[in-house]
Amino acid sequence: MFRRGVAGATLSVALLAVCSSAFAGWRFNGLPLVNAFIQTGNMTLELQCDRIRFAPAGYDDSQDIGRKQGLSIRFMKDGATETGAFQAGGDNADIRIVDNYPVEVTFRDSKDYDFVLDQIGKNAVLNLAMIDRDVTYGIFDLQGSAAAIKALRAACGPRAESTGARVEAPEGVVYCGGGAIKRQIEFTILAKPMDKWDARVTINGETMRAMTAYSYFGKSRQPRGFVVALLGEDRSEFLVFKDGGEDWLEFGDYTYRKCN
Repeated sequence: MFRRGVAGATLSVALLAVCSSAFAGWRFNGLPLVNAFIQTGNMTLELQCDRIRFAPAGYDDSQDIGRKQGLSIRFMKDGATETGAFQAGGDNADIRIVDNYPVEVTFRDSKDYDFVLDQIGKNAVLNLAMIDRDVTYGIFDLQGSAAAIKALRAACGPRAESTGARVEAPEGVVYCGGGAIKRQIEFTILAKPMDKWDARVTINGETMRAMTAYSYFGKSRQPRGFVVALLGEDRSEFLVFKDGGEDWLEFGDYTYRKCN
């Protein structure tokens, strides 16, 4: 069994001290990529429709998780008492490093991910730890996570992997703009990518592969409305933004606005 409940398992005083630090709040993004996320200092946790992405404080931690092919997801009701855990490993999840830094955990069974989301929504603190010992990679405050997860589930609807459907840009958005050369830009994020190229970008009818990046700005504060960066295989970079009813994309020296 990889899902489990725990009664009265108390962690160390050091862990309790870490949990008393200030945390950023949970946020939810709709299309083009549905996700709920929280940024805590130099760490980020992102919940997608069928997977999580965790960017720890150091790349060494990402490498360690990838090398061990395991992550302990521990749920705590008060910062010190563990109420349950999920041990993600090779038998129930696919674990890989994406965008050259975050760790992505894709759940093979939707019931496992439902368990993880349920526990995140009902507890106070999440502790992401080493699979084989009591060593913590990151701790996240869960205040506000229940509302973010409710919005996530409503937006995801039926599991994308059950239909093979792709996640499209909002309402099939086309971005238009440019200088001497006018461009129409569209993109698609694949629901079930076969490799690191998990997106497609089309410019004036020509399509190329791209990788998604959600921690593009590193430790710097993300600008208003940032959704995702698309890193083309030709080394081009597209930054996608959405704020209220406004959609735009930055490519090179130009801003491309929704034009359909």
